[in-house]
Amino acid sequence: MTIQCLAVDYQDSNQVEQLVELLDNYAKDPMGGGEPLSPEVKNNLITELKNYPQLLSVIAYYDDKPAGLINCVLGFSTFKCKPLLNIHDVTVNPEFRGKGIARKLLQAAQDIAIDKGCCKLTLEVLEGNQVAKQAYLNFGFKGYELDPKMGQALFWEKSL
Repeated sequence: MTIQCLAVDYQDSNQVEQLVELLDNYAKDPMGGGEPLSPEVKNNLITELKNYPQLLSVIAYYDDKPAGLINCVLGFSTFKCKPLLNIHDVTVNPEFRGKGIARKLLQAAQDIAIDKGCCKLTLEVLEGNQVAKQAYLNFGFKGYELDPKMGQALFWEKSL
């Protein structure tokens, strides 16, 4: 059994179809919100991804079958004055879980970040997603703080 990670070419119709399907499967999972992607998102996602050169995606193939996906956004750390890579989505289809695919996707993202001169990788994870949290800890992620008296950083959002 082989795992191969390939950067998605947003011009490749086969890869973009796989990306949308993997992301839709993730959206349907409780860890992705439990609802499928809307038809509007499915129809416009690739067009929008093409408009943002700071976005990148990698698909993991398990024996040539699309098994997992990682979507990342190139950002910037003002404190380090260097780029950073934010891992926005990580998903592995249920039938491929437990085979090391998430680790391979994280390694692919790290390799890209190093190649781009990034100072760090960032991500968010749901508090109750113990499997993902353990995978991220095993890969070297941890909560961060600037000053122990102020505690660890929190990730918040405001929908618009």
